[in-house]
Amino acid sequence: MQATRAQPRRTLAAWAMFDWANSAFATLVVTFVYSTYFTTAIAADEVSGTAQWSRAVGLSGILVAVLAPPLGALADRSGRRMACLGVCTLVCCVASAGLTGVHPDWVWAGLIALSLFVVANVAFELSTVFYNAFLPELVPAERVGRLSGWAWGLGYAGGLLSLVLALAVLAREQPLFGISTEAGFNYRAVCLLAAGWFALFSLPLFVFAPRQPAESRSAPPRTGAYRELSRTFRRLRHYPDITRLLAARLLYNDGLITIFAFGGIYAAGTFGMSLPEVIQFGIALNVTAGIGACVFGVMDDRLGGKRTILVTLVALTVFSLLAVWAPSVGWLWLAGLSLGLFVGPNQSASRTLMSRFVPEQHSAAFFGLFAFSGKITTFAGPLLLGIVTEATGSQRLGMVTVVGFFVLGGLLLLTVDERRGIRTGRQTDPPGDTSAG
Repeated sequence: MQATRAQPRRTLAAWAMFDWANSAFATLVVTFVYSTYFTTAIAADEVSGTAQWSRAVGLSGILVAVLAPPLGALADRSGRRMACLGVCTLVCCVASAGLTGVHPDWVWAGLIALSLFVVANVAFELSTVFYNAFLPELVPAERVGRLSGWAWGLGYAGGLLSLVLALAVLAREQPLFGISTEAGFNYRAVCLLAAGWFALFSLPLFVFAPRQPAESRSAPPRTGAYRELSRTFRRLRHYPDITRLLAARLLYNDGLITIFAFGGIYAAGTFGMSLPEVIQFGIALNVTAGIGACVFGVMDDRLGGKRTILVTLVALTVFSLLAVWAPSVGWLWLAGLSLGLFVGPNQSASRTLMSRFVPEQHSAAFFGLFAFSGKITTFAGPLLLGIVTEATGSQRLGMVTVVGFFVLGGLLLLTVDERRGIRTGRQTDPPGDTSAG
């Protein structure tokens, strides 16, 4: 792989702005507001609602794991990465907006809401495959940590502002602009806010993104998606450190997914926080997460991605245990703010380490596997939490399960050789690779 030349600043800004754009969906729908609204207003009770939401998150993960690798490989082969990104963004926005119209008194309200959420969440996750695939070609490897950290920080700032907007306009006893509170419409309307936010702020990337070099632009790929996937897996054997990184992330990302999906639910169910209080909690977490992502982005370029991830995993383990033990809301705030400092850096450093390892000409294919590793077992964390919560009737005991994923993922990450991974990724055709044709 030849050295990457830095793109114009407007291109880098447009790429980072996509993190700002998609953060509203992740923050408002997945983590803090709509997930909590579903368990408290649509589900029969909070325990069964937690279990149902966990199954929807798990199903989303399975679908992403199945779809991401072949679609990533096909996007590389056909040169349609941007088109795929556009379709996924549009589907996510439409399905998110649809959640606003689901009335809690409908007979099938739970099923309809969860179905729309699964569609939106799958489209959201698939969009990140094509988005992340741009990273290796934007800046040289020695600056990729800074760019990724800046983008993650910008994403958390976007999540923060969308939460503030939701709290100021919608999530209050008397919403502004005459917005109705009947049947919780003001809380459901956060999904419409998330959809509009994503659609509006994703536009710069579609205008200024670099054009993708592809194996064939003039004709559609000669092979199907799963044939391209088999090519990618054959290439993977020449990149042992990518394989080890993917295996480690397969585990520790389960812990992160579980925290994202159930942070607001846990705060409301165990500590009795109201929805406005949960939103305030989310605002504070986004502040610390954004700070952490930006600070650790610089450290990532200096210390390396592997060390950065390991530091975050130790911290995530400690503060997750503190959140489980927390005897009061004050202790939960301390644990949550501390977790926020290391959640962003963990995600950013994982992305940058992968970008340093991947061969640029197959970036979407390998980031498809990156999404695969982040989703193939994501049902395990949420489902395990749901099972333990149902069996014990305790959300605290359910949250304990996330710790094991952080510990096991960290142990696997110790086997990654970062220098060898970077060296191998720079080879245009690794020795013995006959799968390119």
